[in-house]
Amino acid sequence: MSPTKLVAHGREVIEPSGGTSVPVSGGFDDSVANRRFARLSPVLTLPLLDTFALTVLVLSVGPSVRFGAYYVPAVLVLLAAEGQHRLRICLRVGEQVPRVATAATLPLVVLLPWGPAGPIALLGLLATAVIIVLRSTACQVLRVLHRRGRLLQPVVLLGADPRAVEIAELLERHPELGLRPCGFLDRLGGAPAESLLADPSELPEVIVRHGIARVLVCDPAMSEAELTSLLRSCRSSAVDVCLVPRLAELGMAVPHGRLDEVWGIPLVPLRRWGCAGPGACAKRVFDLLMGAVLVTVTAPVTLLLAGAIRLRGGAVFFRQLRVTGTGAMTSVVKLRTVDSGGGGWSVSPQHCTRLGRWLRVTHFDELPQLVHVVRAEMSLVGPRPERPRYAERFAREIPHYADRHRMLGGMTGWAQVHGLHGDTSIAERARFDNQYIEYWSPWLDVVIVMRTLMIVAGAVLRCRAPAVGGGKR
Repeated sequence: MSPTKLVAHGREVIEPSGGTSVPVSGGFDDSVANRRFARLSPVLTLPLLDTFALTVLVLSVGPSVRFGAYYVPAVLVLLAAEGQHRLRICLRVGEQVPRVATAATLPLVVLLPWGPAGPIALLGLLATAVIIVLRSTACQVLRVLHRRGRLLQPVVLLGADPRAVEIAELLERHPELGLRPCGFLDRLGGAPAESLLADPSELPEVIVRHGIARVLVCDPAMSEAELTSLLRSCRSSAVDVCLVPRLAELGMAVPHGRLDEVWGIPLVPLRRWGCAGPGACAKRVFDLLMGAVLVTVTAPVTLLLAGAIRLRGGAVFFRQLRVTGTGAMTSVVKLRTVDSGGGGWSVSPQHCTRLGRWLRVTHFDELPQLVHVVRAEMSLVGPRPERPRYAERFAREIPHYADRHRMLGGMTGWAQVHGLHGDTSIAERARFDNQYIEYWSPWLDVVIVMRTLMIVAGAVLRCRAPAVGGGKR
């Protein structure tokens, strides 16, 4: 049987089915400063500790400052790549030792040919020991603060099934985990009425209203498509989302060091959306630098093609209104490829000029869009922008199509490098676009740009350029 009472915000008690009340730890600090530190501590604690430990170690026993300038960033990058800069709920340091040791010693391997192995190995052991000791101390301090009601993260549970109520009870009984349940979001009313905060569809508003730092997704009465769209609408917020697996008692093919845990109940964390905050700045810098280089390199080709089109008479450029992300509209420019017609979804081959067909096959008709990239109206990589009427239609007919508008439209994308352009499945394009958004990283943008350049080069080699004065066909 599930508990029969849970009052939101942790100020009361929970009464399990047996009738005995579960005491709640003393009052918590709900000041603005405490909430701000509670939100920042999981993000900054481990990176700051590791930076301090490595800097002190290198300055004390390191061979030189130049060595430290290489070693400290290398270890920090490896720790971040292994997910070791995320402060877990269970605060167990023992499981981190192998990964910390790997990150601390791997950058030293390149130094073995130029120095004695003994001191280099000793430095790796010392770095591992110092990092682990500091992390253990920090975890003990955090547990003490959590038991005193300090630095507790507000949590909302999406779903009110028996497992969700059990998790809320465990969080109340174990404040050292650092989570403070604020209540449930569900439609079926599996939890007491006083702890039901709102309908699940109001999750974004609840996050803002209660300052929620973490969402635990249990088993809400929602379809998979509805739940996916709801969680995606919160990805740009600074909240961590964890899934409670249905078969929690079975081992999962997820490294144990990447799982979270609430008193023996595993939680699978969703990765935060990378293209937010610093990620968005990094993407914009990449667009600006790469776009400026490509505009400069391709300018002679674009001018030559524009001149060839002008010789045939008529306009050189073709403008079309497109939805480029978050509902924004941009007049996208392309080189003109048709003599007439072309107002519908696709242009018949007979409407294309001979040069126009070549431009479309090689995608050179899209070269003017590099200016949009430099002006921040488009991105170099992202979901391809669509015409407003089709964007509205696809959003109604295709699940998760509208989710692709979370990111600025791009000249190329994850769908395009998989051959999904032109007369191909819109549903498959939306799936690849959303996958790109969920797993975005600067390196993924580099990969897509390189694959795009290879595709364009292959198309140019396969297609012989038509003569400038050639006829329509």
